[in-house]
Amino acid sequence: MSSSVVRPVIPDDGTTPARIPAQYRAISTHLAIAPRVSVVIPAMNEAENLPYVFKTLPDWIHEVVLVDGNSTDNTVDVARELWPDVVVVPQSGKGKGDALITGFQACSGDIIVMVDADGSADGQEIVSYVSALVSGADFAKGSRFANGGGTDDMTPIRKLGNWALCTAVNAKFGARYTDLCYGYNAFWRHCLDEIELDCTGFEVETLMNIRVVKAGLKVQEIPSHEYLRIHGASNLRAVRDGIRVLKVILQERSNRRALRNSKTGPAKLNLVRGDGS
Repeated sequence: MSSSVVRPVIPDDGTTPARIPAQYRAISTHLAIAPRVSVVIPAMNEAENLPYVFKTLPDWIHEVVLVDGNSTDNTVDVARELWPDVVVVPQSGKGKGDALITGFQACSGDIIVMVDADGSADGQEIVSYVSALVSGADFAKGSRFANGGGTDDMTPIRKLGNWALCTAVNAKFGARYTDLCYGYNAFWRHCLDEIELDCTGFEVETLMNIRVVKAGLKVQEIPSHEYLRIHGASNLRAVRDGIRVLKVILQERSNRRALRNSKTGPAKLNLVRGDGS
């Protein structure tokens, strides 16, 4: 994959480095990458939190796409002041899933990174996600429970629910996740062609995690630390959204069983035989 090229910025012999070609973006004094990185931030009334979010974003990213969920505060104005080249996309629907899908469609980068607008994610971790992708992963999945990760924001009940749902996904789909319901992820743009997204709420992260496994994509977990929301209250509701996540798991399991059964039947064999019609 030509877009996954990694180039050293400083030669090993210690000589003065030549100018970095324009198509490469410097990540550090020792590393530059070719892929363009788009960061998608769904936001609704997050004007107070955006300064903390944008402060941690690396200056080498290609673009920031802010999906505005019909904010009634000055979220959009603050975003444009903090990042003049920000791409602002109005959300026509409702829900985090709908916002992310809208943002993905607006991205022009080779790599897409999902970041929450509440200040709970450290943008400096993006380098770890990008490094995993340029090293061969298709999908870099943030985990608060992998070695080196952590969370300041989860109650014991939410931790228990996340563990139970994660265990169910691992058992039913052959995954080996340590975290399930976490919104800090990154992936190559081509993944969108293989994981059709068709949900509107917080369950979108679970749907993505299941479908990348079903599609046979290479997933690498990235230790990530989740901080407390800085201002405002979350729209997440543990019981309501936990039920929606469970429904997604059951539906995807049912779809997988139906697909497996159809592959063994004569109708499926006839469908893919001959001219493919």
